[in-house]
Amino acid sequence: MKRNPVKAALKEGRPQVGTWLSFGDLLATRLMARMGFPWLTVDMEHSPIDWSQAAGLFGAIADAGCIPIARVPRGDHDLIKRVLDAGAAGIVVPMVDTVEQAKLAIAAAKYPPEGNRSLGGTFHALNFDATAGDYFKKANDEILVILQTESPEGVENAEAIYSLSGVDAIFVGPNDLRAQMRTEDGTDPTPEEHEAMLQRVLAAGKKVGTPVGLHVLTVEQVKQRIEEGWQFLAMASELNMMVSKAREMVSALNLTDGAGDLARY
Repeated sequence: MKRNPVKAALKEGRPQVGTWLSFGDLLATRLMARMGFPWLTVDMEHSPIDWSQAAGLFGAIADAGCIPIARVPRGDHDLIKRVLDAGAAGIVVPMVDTVEQAKLAIAAAKYPPEGNRSLGGTFHALNFDATAGDYFKKANDEILVILQTESPEGVENAEAIYSLSGVDAIFVGPNDLRAQMRTEDGTDPTPEEHEAMLQRVLAAGKKVGTPVGLHVLTVEQVKQRIEEGWQFLAMASELNMMVSKAREMVSALNLTDGAGDLARY
């Protein structure tokens, strides 16, 4: 059975930089899987990707020698079980605010006795070049479990969550964290307040020895965050890369008067 090199690298303290997939398109995914990123995350939280699409994408990523990860819509047992049975080699679980939520997600990703994932499926074994029997025996050691910290409550509980057995990495969604930090009148935190919260996440991860990461948009930001000690970095997405390059070309040719801000993509 193939090993999960991303999980092994994170254990060894080596940063891993990948990107997000939002299109759900097979051709785009096959191309992205050959660009050299060690991992790609199929975003099933905020993109209209269905189960059949996801299984095809996981297989295309794995066949290219890349590690397929799925961000599930939430940390439910059924959702985690289905993406892993569909062939994902890891999960990203959003909005994990408490130890109890973290334990439920970890258990759903692990076969007994470490968890309560039920045995079944075929796609998962194919993506690890294994028989079903070998997969059932070894999957607990190879599946990557990444929990997201996206709220002040999650930051308050960070050390307790990050020190749980079975947590391989922590991932921050900066935009959701910023939104969750808004005051009752809707005022956003200052950049300094937001950064201070991010640094609390980083400090908690370093203290308990769990890799932490976050989503950034540029190569420069990746380099800066790695220098600070962040290890699981997502740079933009295939959607962002396409739109950013198109915007650059349109601007260079003076084809727009500046209307239509697409910076959010």
